[in-house]
Amino acid sequence: MTEILAATLDPHVLATLEDSVGGDRGFVAELVETYLADGVLQVEAVEAAVAARDAGGLVRPAHTLKSASYTVGAMRLGDIAKFLEARGRQDLLQGAADDVAAARTEWAAVEAALRVWLGGPG
Repeated sequence: MTEILAATLDPHVLATLEDSVGGDRGFVAELVETYLADGVLQVEAVEAAVAARDAGGLVRPAHTLKSASYTVGAMRLGDIAKFLEARGRQDLLQGAADDVAAARTEWAAVEAALRVWLGGPG
């Protein structure tokens, strides 16, 4: 995995995931594709909840994004989503727009890195 990918994705997580399914890279690729399709929706839902000042509406998409991101090795995005989830649970939305912007930026990096990973040797 290139340094650029490794800066965005934890290569050990993807390798462990692949090992856990008997080395079936095709299955992991399907999981990654599902993450990419759903992740963008979760990012949009997080953005919408913060824009609407809906702390309760922030919790579920942030939680889903957090868990799925950790699963594919997008640790920074998972950490941002974890923080946003906590903000929602604590009804602390002041300043959350900056965190949402960070999530959007990190999502773009994760999406690009996973697209490269998907196109890599397999």
